[in-house]
Amino acid sequence: MNLQTLLESLPNLSPNDQTLVERAYRRAEEAHAGQQRKSGEPYFTHCVAVAHILADMKLDAEAVAAALLHDTLEDTHLTLEDLRIEFGETVASLVYGVSKLTNLPINVDSANRRNDRELEYIRKMLLAMGHDVRVVLVKLADRLHNMRTLGYMPPHKQVQTARETLDIFAPLANRLGIWQFKWELEDLSFRYLNPNEYKHLASNIAEHRADRERYMEKVIHTLRTELAQYDITNATITGRPKHMYSIYSKMQRKQLPFDQIYDVRAVRVIVYDKPVCYLVLGIVHNLWRPIPGEFDDYIASPKDNFYQSLHTAVLDNEGKTIEVQIRTWDMHEHAEYGIAAHWRYKEGRKERDEDYERRISFLRRLMEFGPEVDNPETFLNTMKSEVFQDRIYAFTPKGDIYDLPVGATPIDFAYHIHTEIGHRCRGAKVHGRLVGLDYNLKTGDQVEILTSKRGGPSLDWLNPNLGYVKTTRAKNKIRQWFRKQNREKHLSNGREMLERELKRLGVSDSMAFETVAHLFHYERVDDFMVAIGAGDINSSQIATRILETERQEQKKDLLETMLDAAPRSAPLHISPQTSNGVNIMGTGGLLVHLARCCSPMPGDDILGYITRGRGVTVHRKDCSNIHANQEPERLVDVAWGHTPNEQRYSVPVEIVAYDREGLMRDISIVIADANVNMSSVNVSTRQNIATFQIMIEISSIDQLTRILTRLEGVDNVVEARRRHMA
Repeated sequence: MNLQTLLESLPNLSPNDQTLVERAYRRAEEAHAGQQRKSGEPYFTHCVAVAHILADMKLDAEAVAAALLHDTLEDTHLTLEDLRIEFGETVASLVYGVSKLTNLPINVDSANRRNDRELEYIRKMLLAMGHDVRVVLVKLADRLHNMRTLGYMPPHKQVQTARETLDIFAPLANRLGIWQFKWELEDLSFRYLNPNEYKHLASNIAEHRADRERYMEKVIHTLRTELAQYDITNATITGRPKHMYSIYSKMQRKQLPFDQIYDVRAVRVIVYDKPVCYLVLGIVHNLWRPIPGEFDDYIASPKDNFYQSLHTAVLDNEGKTIEVQIRTWDMHEHAEYGIAAHWRYKEGRKERDEDYERRISFLRRLMEFGPEVDNPETFLNTMKSEVFQDRIYAFTPKGDIYDLPVGATPIDFAYHIHTEIGHRCRGAKVHGRLVGLDYNLKTGDQVEILTSKRGGPSLDWLNPNLGYVKTTRAKNKIRQWFRKQNREKHLSNGREMLERELKRLGVSDSMAFETVAHLFHYERVDDFMVAIGAGDINSSQIATRILETERQEQKKDLLETMLDAAPRSAPLHISPQTSNGVNIMGTGGLLVHLARCCSPMPGDDILGYITRGRGVTVHRKDCSNIHANQEPERLVDVAWGHTPNEQRYSVPVEIVAYDREGLMRDISIVIADANVNMSSVNVSTRQNIATFQIMIEISSIDQLTRILTRLEGVDNVVEARRRHMA
């Protein structure tokens, strides 16, 4: 492609902008002279191809010039100052931004190192987008052309680049609303990651293409004729292509063969104004029978990337499904180009509109917490929830709209309105009805936050088992509030929470505060308690760290009475590991039982006792029956091996509460909602104090922690804890 072809893609450039593109073209051509790509072509052809991708999107001259020059700082003698002098601050800044987004080196042998590098790369991308989103548009175009020419790279590099593209670049293009980039990046990645499936699918599509095209011509003619009856003669009707990766994903998701997925035909109708969209929808529903539940109004309620269209599905006279998409030309432009539509060349207009600001608002939110998150896995998970996941849109009573991730709660909503409203949130109404603070908001919810005049957040809000907050913004604001409180208050709150958690887990008598503090690398117990009181460490982390350390290091005093447990199923034959995850050292072909007297659980230090006729009984090492044993020759070493996922352990729990009507019902609801079986229950009441002794079957320490926390949230419940069996 030469300069003239590139300029023809930008027919409306002003003389000054045309000159800018011409100078950038010649300077880049000169700087890359003599360089070659893996294909053997001159390297400069890549720069022109990237510029042409952006020119086809009708981006402005500065973006096209930056695309031509995007590799000059990395691969040529040109400096940033050279670019500033020759092309101005804006173009130089764009090129510099792209140069910082170097290829992400993924080490497939190390998940931690891969997370570190993905974290650093996404941080850079966020910084670039926060400065000027055109930096990322150039980078996406650069990645798209590299994917188009990936066949010249060695196989391992093809897979690495394709995986990186599918995990980061395609979702980002989708979040920015650039559908053209999204589908091609996905299809190209699919081609290299699953070459056999790709070829098989491509063959099936080619085989059905002729029949599909004939059918679509008939559908389009029928619909155009019907629209003309209502004087709609300027609508553009086309078949909407189904892309390879989209078809493959749908086949995998629904577990359906190609014929059932590909049998769905899709047509797009583009009109000139919004009211006509709804008129066309009515005509389509009169012409063909609509399929119940298949209508979506993304005009009234846009998607998270601001996509707008009407979607419906109908059955024709032969019973074939037709998907129909209806939109205006303005909606079409935004659907195809997303955020790039706001940088399309319009002579004399440099400022961005309010819609653009709303579209990149999520970047500004991410920039608020990005530097504060040091854990790569935490940050990557946050990126997935804040950027790549689905969003919901909730309203204040005044009609203000707030964009939140799926699963957001009223507390998240309150913190998005204002930090102080979040701190003072005490309740919420949705559509005028009171809801819990852990209620999951939905698109269209009208949310009224109920506040107190003073006060602050609760540490329980940071407990992930309770589900009070979803967004990183809310979590950070809550932590910041607690950090500002005085040390004495943190110390008191932290001590209270630690005592409550250890008591609840049944280890308060056997585990010293110092032991737990050391697990979190705190030399001073007071400092550890202050961290708990400040919200930096929550009860779930405490329980998890205790169990993890016990499993890894098998230290006797860490978790000797974490859970009482006995297997639900009958004892099974072991060789060399039992179904309940116990390895018997130096023996085989024996039956194994978990002792009811001490009820060991994975994570406890254990010993085996060879019984007469009943195989090996496994006890905790601190079990009084083991210490009273007069036959040490019967003791054998045992250890926890892999515990099957389906294994369940019976755990006795004690609940103390002020008695009231409906208390048993509310406790049962909490247990049932957790998908946990309650195998027995005994209740005693004395002086209006009810004590429940229940047996529940659980699979993990996390599950027990969640249930105990939920039980303590029931009205009138004083405490819920694991109890020892006699």
